[in-house]
Amino acid sequence: MTRVRPARAADTEPIRETHVAAIEAFGPEAYDERAVAAWADRGDDHSLEGLHDPDTYWVVAERENESESGPGGNPPVAGFGRLDAAGAEGEVVAVYVHPDYARSGVGSAVLSNLEGYARGTGLTELALIASLNAVGFYERLGYERTRAVTHETSHGVELDCVEMRKRL
Repeated sequence: MTRVRPARAADTEPIRETHVAAIEAFGPEAYDERAVAAWADRGDDHSLEGLHDPDTYWVVAERENESESGPGGNPPVAGFGRLDAAGAEGEVVAVYVHPDYARSGVGSAVLSNLEGYARGTGLTELALIASLNAVGFYERLGYERTRAVTHETSHGVELDCVEMRKRL
């Protein structure tokens, strides 16, 4: 069973690990080796940037009843997400799932939680920039393509992406 909860500072390293593992596992579906390496290399990463900002909402997904446990005996971080809720429109900044938990409903649970939070703040629409390997996931959950865009990694490598939107 997947449990989604607000992220804590102690989740920083598990989020980093999940982020890199997801990119390395699923990035090659849409991008070449150079692009995947640039995307996965976070350097001086600020994984939980905005954690205490009231307009930024971070969540982690844990799989309960798993045989392994993460730091402090907690269930491992199976996925995470981030929503920026400033302004009239919210932005889903991240939804990542550790490859060990892929296609088990973790990503859907994370996104559903972010959408519920957005509704609770009065937002009526969400936008996001999807990597090419994630477009199908978002389309299955009601997001529509609006235009092709590029995202520049911290190492200057540009990734082809798709801007998407959903009315809540």
